[in-house]
Amino acid sequence: MEKREIGTTGMKVTPLTFGASSLGGVFRSFKEEEGIKAVHTALDRGINFIDVSPYYGHLKAEQVLGKALKGVERERYYLSTKVGRYGKDGVNLWDYSAKRVVESVYESMERLNIDYIDLISVHDIEFADLDLVCRETLPALVELRDKGVVHHVGITNLTLRHFVYVIENVPPGTVETVLSFCHYTLNDDSLVDYLDFFEKNGVGVINASPFAMGLLTERGTPDWHPAPEPLKALCRKAADYCKGKGQRIEKLAIQYSVSNPRIATTLFSTTRVSSVVDNLRWASEPIDEQLLHEIREILKPRWRDTWLNS
Repeated sequence: MEKREIGTTGMKVTPLTFGASSLGGVFRSFKEEEGIKAVHTALDRGINFIDVSPYYGHLKAEQVLGKALKGVERERYYLSTKVGRYGKDGVNLWDYSAKRVVESVYESMERLNIDYIDLISVHDIEFADLDLVCRETLPALVELRDKGVVHHVGITNLTLRHFVYVIENVPPGTVETVLSFCHYTLNDDSLVDYLDFFEKNGVGVINASPFAMGLLTERGTPDWHPAPEPLKALCRKAADYCKGKGQRIEKLAIQYSVSNPRIATTLFSTTRVSSVVDNLRWASEPIDEQLLHEIREILKPRWRDTWLNS
């Protein structure tokens, strides 16, 4: 498969890569052995970048992924995880203090059965005091980078303008990557407005959630999805339109999300082997430009409609 470098990190990754949030049961319940098989299938078919977080399933995703990675040669994959957002006993928690994020890095390495982390990111900075992230969270991670415990440092976020604030308020080279989700999809391409800024600052771009957390699927969104109802309705209409044409909106969503070479990679998440296989096949096939145009027309009334994280 084609490889694209994430900024100037030296990490050359496949355009479609594996997000492990589903291993935490974030979207629906699953059988652990099936999720592990999905990870192995992704690796065996050439995917070389895996992203996870202690927040997903409140540690479960890291625990299951750690089992999946046992015995897998470390040079076969880059591993990305996060700090700052957690959960316990069904309650979401946030702690962006230097002390906690350092502890979190070592705890993640233990769960994941690895002795270094390729990319560590501050998770969902829209929940944080951005000045705290700049003066305390990121410097703590840079210290770990200097020690070789982590190799690269990034930030993740739903609200795109927050990326700019943080990058402009830390020393150059502090932030090496950004992970943006739901902003380079069939219904929202607002990430493109920021690509010049990221490139100017040497920051690599990771796109996540090509299905907009379920909006762009035949199955539809989970109950907790925060999108406004009018957008959900339009996405259902778009999915039905594709189905009526003998196509799946998931295929179009994957193809669109990997189409921009300025975006290093797009993360998808699944616990099903069949979905891994389908997504990779779709990503390698040419996009149906006419269908893309028709779907964009359906979605146009709610174009770039977004929501607050939750």
